[in-house]
Amino acid sequence: TVRTWDVNNEKKHKSVFKPRSVQGKRVIPTTCTYSRDGKLIAAGCQDGSIQIWDRNMSVHTKFHCRQAHASGTDTSCLTFSYDGTVLASRGGDDSLKIWDIRQFKKPLNSADGLPSFFPMTDCCFSPDDKILVTGTSVKKGGGSGKLFFFYRETFQKLYEIEVTDASVVRCLWHPKLNQIMVGTGNGLAKVYYDPVKSQRGAKLCVVKTKRKERQAETLTQDYIITPHALPMFREPRQRSTRKQLEKDRLDPMKSHKPEPPVAGAGRGGRVGTHGVTLSSYIVKNIALDKTDDSNPREAILRHAKEAEENPYWVAPAYAKTQPKTVFAEVEPEDDETDKPEWKKRKI
Repeated sequence: TVRTWDVNNEKKHKSVFKPRSVQGKRVIPTTCTYSRDGKLIAAGCQDGSIQIWDRNMSVHTKFHCRQAHASGTDTSCLTFSYDGTVLASRGGDDSLKIWDIRQFKKPLNSADGLPSFFPMTDCCFSPDDKILVTGTSVKKGGGSGKLFFFYRETFQKLYEIEVTDASVVRCLWHPKLNQIMVGTGNGLAKVYYDPVKSQRGAKLCVVKTKRKERQAETLTQDYIITPHALPMFREPRQRSTRKQLEKDRLDPMKSHKPEPPVAGAGRGGRVGTHGVTLSSYIVKNIALDKTDDSNPREAILRHAKEAEENPYWVAPAYAKTQPKTVFAEVEPEDDETDKPEWKKRKI
């Protein structure tokens, strides 16, 4: 069906148009359009027919042509001229035809050899109603998709534009901007305009001048000479350390005298050597006092007798395999009286 809808109520349609074949059977419409004055509705169907209704009479067609295009092909576009008397149709049979709806039996003119692979390939009139334009489809790697321009009166080919290496799917010639928008099969969108005859649209962004480069972004080839790098301006090195010492004396960090240790209680925010509390006194004088003047050998072996009599940790585990411990014997202190003079220890 072809339906008209009330745009203020999305669930309400105003009228239903049912295209029929010669035998009265249902046929599927593939494209439809309003006339420029909004009084007529045209539909192209899969049986190759073009049927036109009055918008107020949805039962019988006002104009129809049964064999407008080849049967079984999808008519992809219908468009009325701006004067409302001529209808252009883009058929799935690779043709473009123009019709006078008052004499709807045969086309005024037709052009063949315009391949179309898409069910939405457009055709449209120029704003002055003198030229008709449509796009062509190509297979992948088979050339370039083109825009063809035909004179409306003679249908002589006026011009062709190679758009890109893919099919031209949609095209629109805007009546106010006088610019042609083209959509292609590889996702490309192009706008064609005339710098004199077009208005606004693409011209608004094309005429913008290139932004001036900032001075900081430009690279110059000038050589920068630092004066103090030249030998005649270079300061001689200081051969004596006297001036350096005088500079260091003026530096508060280098000439800082170390603070002496605090004796007794702390003062001035500094902590004393052993503090003033009992715990700090014990730590300083007892816990940290590790001075031991005894023989280190005796200090190590002072628990040897108790460990041998009451073994607890390691000895029971290695009772069968533990070797016999051997300790060095105590060496008597040598009397230095018998040594030569040069071997005696100097005190």
